[in-house]
Formats: sequence, C-alpha cells, structure tokens
Amino acid sequence: MHAAKSEPALPFLPFARPTIDETMVEALADTLRSLWITSGPQVLAFEKALSEYHGGRPVRVFTSATGALEVALFTLGIGAGDEVIMPAQTFFSCANAIARTGARPVFVDVDPVTRNMDLAAARAAITPRTRALVPTHFAGLPLDMDALYALARTHGLRVIEDAALAIGSRWKGQRIGSFGDIACFSFHPNKNMTTIEGGALVFADEAEARRAEQFRFHGIARLPDGTRDVVVVGGKYNLPDVNARLGLLQLARLEEFTARRRQLAARYFDRLRTDPPCELPARGDEGHSWNFFAPLLPLERLAWSRKQIMDALAARGIGTGISYEAVHLTTQYRTLGYGEGDFPHAERIARETLTLPLFPTLQDADVDRVCDTLRAVLHEARQ
Repeated sequence: MHAAKSEPALPFLPFARPTIDETMVEALADTLRSLWITSGPQVLAFEKALSEYHGGRPVRVFTSATGALEVALFTLGIGAGDEVIMPAQTFFSCANAIARTGARPVFVDVDPVTRNMDLAAARAAITPRTRALVPTHFAGLPLDMDALYALARTHGLRVIEDAALAIGSRWKGQRIGSFGDIACFSFHPNKNMTTIEGGALVFADEAEARRAEQFRFHGIARLPDGTRDVVVVGGKYNLPDVNARLGLLQLARLEEFTARRRQLAARYFDRLRTDPPCELPARGDEGHSWNFFAPLLPLERLAWSRKQIMDALAARGIGTGISYEAVHLTTQYRTLGYGEGDFPHAERIARETLTLPLFPTLQDADVDRVCDTLRAVLHEARQ
C-alpha cells in the first residue's frame, strides 16, 4: 500500500510585503557599480520626480519619515515650551518626533469610523502655546482637508500632515501633498512604495525646503569661497542614492500599486463575513490608497484574546499586525499625565484592531483564504 500524499503547505501570507522585481534589483546593482552610492544624482532625480508628482512643489527626501517629521518641526522653529496637537491613534513616531524637539505632544481622540483625528477635539485642545497640528491620514484615508485647514487658518497654526500611509491618496481629486502646508511621506517596506527605508517632505515654500536641507545634513551651509559653515544644529538624515534609485522605479508604478490595493480592499469588503461580525474600516472613496486593511475584532463576544487569535491565524499561515496601539498609554507618554479613559475611541481601536494582509502582489484567492481562515478562527473563539 502507498501512503496518502499530504497536501502541500500553503505559503505564509505576511500582512505587508514590498513589490520588488528584477528590474529594480538590476537598477540597484547598477547604482552600486557606479560607486556613487550616497546622496547624489539619483537623489536629485528622485526629488524632481516626487515634485512633479505633487504638482511641482518643493520636495526633500530623508532616511526615514520619522527623520523627515523631526526636520519639519525643526524647520518651523518648534521647540521647548511649544505644543503640537496630534491623534492618540497613530504610530509612535509622531509623538517621538515632537518630543525630540523639546515640544509637548498634545493627544486628542479620533473619529471612531474614519480613525482620523477628531477636529472638534483638536479645536478644544488649542492653547496659546499651540504651534502646529500633526494629523495622520489613517491607513491612507484622507482627513477632511477643508475642515483641517479652516481650523489651522482660524488659529494661525502650521500643519504637518503625517501622510506616511497616504502617498497616492487624493482629496477631492487632488493628491495629498500637492496642496496644503507640509506633507510627510514614508517609504518603509510596508508602505505603498518603498526606498527600503526613507521618507520625504513636500513643502509649499521653497525657502523652507532649503532650510530643511540644512537640518538634514549637519546644519551645513556652503560659503562663496567653497568652505563650509554650520548655521543650525543639524543632524544626518540624507537618503543614499541606492535608495533613491529604487524610489524612482517604485514611483513610476505607484498608481498601478494603488489601484491594486483598492481592488483588494474592495474584495475584503465583499468577502469578510464572520460570526460574530468584525467592524470593518471606513470604506472612503476612490481617493483612499489603502495602505492597510484593519477591521476591529468583536472581542467582547469572544473567549479568546487578540493575541490568541493572531497566533491561531499565524499557525494557519496568515500573518497579521496591530495598527496601532494608543500612543498616550505607552510608558513614555503616561509621564505627561495621560491614562486609560482619556481617549475612548483611540483606546477601543487599539484594543480591537487587527491588520490583515494587503499588498499589490496579493492574489484574490489569498484574500478569500484570509477571510475564510479568520471566519473559522473567530467561530472557534466564540464564547
């Protein structure tokens, strides 16, 4: 007798994966062969391409979006004694960047549906020390830009849009970053396009872009005689040419990547049905670039914790993430006096969120598999 053949194991599906093809690999190899691998012609070309993508606005690129956020704050002169308002439901980098300038991050709650910053709460948090607003376009869903900038104008505040998740997103047909004040993008591997690591600032003002350059590279200014001066206390955030070369090729395919993300998100909406039901994210419109898809788990009706659910999914080949923990409840930011109950919507999202696989090379059948597996796991987890 012959033993029955076992079914081949299905491939593991991570919750995020960059799209890298052989053309990109060869382009990086060519850049390495050129021996100009730190900031140089590829960075200039990448900044030019990003500027064109955003309607000709000034662009500067950086080693990360976190570094870009820090530079944006320094460029605006924000520091000790200042306050900057931001949502409690976002990634930690926003709060850290504000704190590193010496300013105080002031958290506010989010809208429970869009998960974007509650602008009424932001308005209530404004004090004479408030200098800026740093809203996040959550998962790529644009905040109400009309209301945001009306609030900023009324109170004389600067805006640094945390658009780390939102390159390719649009508000009323306009690309995020092509209007407004300052927009900050991320090119981390789990974003809609990648430079391995990297970020960018899009400015409304060329003079501010030039000032950001100084903060980007040691505060150095070149003098007419070819010598250098240090004019501000800068850091080192310059993007290498190797990264920029990848960014050029990724940007050329961004609209394709974004269109595929929208298709996959639509399939999740069509296929994700569980008992008890998950709460699906805000659908948005065609302007949503869908960096991730994160339903809320019905934990009150389950006997399992989120960690047990994530472990059960991982055991069946489905990778998941958490987008995001509540920033104000971290050890660092509790020291500012924040605690449980301060921002109920952000805290509920933090408790219940689960990030599911979503990336351009994901297949429709993969989405179906994720939906079927999650359905089965939640059925097992019912009380």
